[in-house]
Amino acid sequence: MRGLRAALIIATCLVTGVAVSPRLFAAGTATQLRSIELTPDDGGARLTLTTSSPTSHELFTLENPNRVVIDLRRTRLASGVRMPDGVGLIETVRSGDRPGGTLRIVLELKSALPTRSRWLSGGDAGNQLVIALGKNVALEGSPAATLAAAESAVPRIVRAEHAPTDGDRDVIVAVDAGHGGTDPGAIGRNGTREKDITLAIARALAERIDDEPGMRAVLIRDGDHFVVLRDRMVRARAAKADLFVSIHADSIRDRSITGASVYVLNERGASSEAARWLAERENAADLMGGVTLDDKDQSLASVLLDLSQTANLSASMTAAERVLAALDNSTGVRKSRVQQAGLIVLKSPDIPSMLVETGYISNPGEEARLKSVRYQDRLAETIFSGLRGYFEESPPPGTRLARLRRSTLAGVMAAPASP
Repeated sequence: MRGLRAALIIATCLVTGVAVSPRLFAAGTATQLRSIELTPDDGGARLTLTTSSPTSHELFTLENPNRVVIDLRRTRLASGVRMPDGVGLIETVRSGDRPGGTLRIVLELKSALPTRSRWLSGGDAGNQLVIALGKNVALEGSPAATLAAAESAVPRIVRAEHAPTDGDRDVIVAVDAGHGGTDPGAIGRNGTREKDITLAIARALAERIDDEPGMRAVLIRDGDHFVVLRDRMVRARAAKADLFVSIHADSIRDRSITGASVYVLNERGASSEAARWLAERENAADLMGGVTLDDKDQSLASVLLDLSQTANLSASMTAAERVLAALDNSTGVRKSRVQQAGLIVLKSPDIPSMLVETGYISNPGEEARLKSVRYQDRLAETIFSGLRGYFEESPPPGTRLARLRRSTLAGVMAAPASP
């Protein structure tokens, strides 16, 4: 089984262009990432990962936003290890566990940077993976270290030939009011129905989005009727949405609980949706990037779908973090980190998606606030501010916002330096 698994990994790397480390077959299933250091260097930065034992890695880049992703196989984060703060063009560094025991490190960049990697071992270096981010950043390690793997160039990002590179279209946000019709959702002590609250907030949010130049909202439901959960995702894809936001109001037995929370899809939910798509791909629509699965063999279709989902989950998390931060500053949150769950409405493989629990309708005080038009407008404005911040930093290709961002960056680069 180990040989088969390794062969599949190599086949995937060959299809995607990801470099394969000679340490692929290294023994050990409990490698720990003992430290992670990020230091600025010559217009870029150097990332150094020190592990407890040899392991293998994959390195690739993603766009919108620009990210560098490092997957360490059979690796977990050692106790007490924290992600470093961003420096220079490196905005943030975060980590997460992937299926099969893979540890993923994601660096979000302010702009794209040439990236290379090299394993070093021996001497004082231990087992170190050095990532050079920037054209002039050298791959250097301890003088006593010996080279354990050849330098690997990051594959260029492949884009469908007909994918938009410039344009003036609006960013499209699908706004989904939870429940509806025969499904009232949660009901507060004073009879407030979740389906009514979510529709009011969704309408207010859609109105605010439509007021923003370069953005347009599509309401998944604009009346008191029920939409099947999976159809909500289908409607968003039919509208070619760039983002899907589902609005809800939480409920819990403990009526003292208050505050908002934000959810994105978890890995298990993504895996189950991938299996469904691959099983029914002859009936599946093209991915948003213009790539269709129905004419691909099973292995290639699986790789293409995985790449789409990887980028999608990362974008979902980034957008959700923006919205959560806005809610935290405005109305307060119950959970200070974005939550992950296998919710059906979040399962689109190519539309970043989030679910916003605007508050606890089971709390009498919060129920009263959620019924207030003024508070509904405040929630809509707060969620919108998070969405706007996300799209300002990561505008989809082919949109007016993307064109404006390029113009702004070009103006900044062309401006003369201050004396």
